[in-house]
Amino acid sequence: MTTRLFIDGAAGTTGLEIRERLQGRDEFDLILLDDAQRKDENARRDALQAADIAILCLPDEAAKEAVKLAEGSGTRIIDASSAHRVAKGWTYGFPELVGHEAIANARLVSNPGCYPTGFLALVAPLVRAGLLPADFPYTVNAVSGYSGGGNALIDRLEQDEDIAFRAYGLAMGHKHLPEMQAYAGLVHAPVFSPSVIPAHRGMIVDVPLQLAALPGQLQAVALHSELETFYAGNAFVSVAPFAPVPGELLLRKSAESWDGLALHACPSADGTQCRLIARLDNLGKGASGAAIQNLNIMCGLPETTGLRL
Repeated sequence: MTTRLFIDGAAGTTGLEIRERLQGRDEFDLILLDDAQRKDENARRDALQAADIAILCLPDEAAKEAVKLAEGSGTRIIDASSAHRVAKGWTYGFPELVGHEAIANARLVSNPGCYPTGFLALVAPLVRAGLLPADFPYTVNAVSGYSGGGNALIDRLEQDEDIAFRAYGLAMGHKHLPEMQAYAGLVHAPVFSPSVIPAHRGMIVDVPLQLAALPGQLQAVALHSELETFYAGNAFVSVAPFAPVPGELLLRKSAESWDGLALHACPSADGTQCRLIARLDNLGKGASGAAIQNLNIMCGLPETTGLRL
């Protein structure tokens, strides 16, 4: 039996990458709208209500509208926007953190943000284990390819070859902060410093820690060991060996799409500092790949099906 699937916003970057990952898969019967229909409210309502599962690849307000259009249908929804990530009644779509069963049984699933995926993968298990305090003033330094910034940013970075680096979110209050705080179980939102480089895809999320300022005598090897234990046997998340520390981590303009997540714990020589670093594809595990992983789980399929690991 096939699953009727509708991608609302299929013409955007996330939607297109989801379509790519679904090519050749006969488990799904895609409901397709032409260019005129996808902007027509009645056509969208019909598609949303006819689907078994709908994936929303829309701006936040349009995603909220789509949920209203689907009301009364029983359609299960995966929302790739940030509209419902901390909303009541929605399951956060990070199976490694919330559990596969929660997503398998959910009707409403909200995909994590790309930056929060890296941050939470590093910090949430360590706070849960009691190794990192929930009330510590964390900072996050992150760099991403421009493809997650929407069509306007994509056009700007592709047309203006003089831009080498773009720092933003300088007034704080970034929309990703609520989920970063909530799902890491933090008392305070972290100070978040996001930036963009002129590469289409790729992301590095860096959480620096002053171990000497933390309670007890915390050592970086204990953080690494806990991450290894937490993600043992996971097909999506890998933890790099503790030593030797890599000389560099690169984001390449020629990078292929990838749905995995690589974690590093990099200690200083004297043991007083550590950098927790996540490397991922902002369009893979940070967006489209995560949506397909959740889709597979919700349909009772092997979660790696159709993904690039």
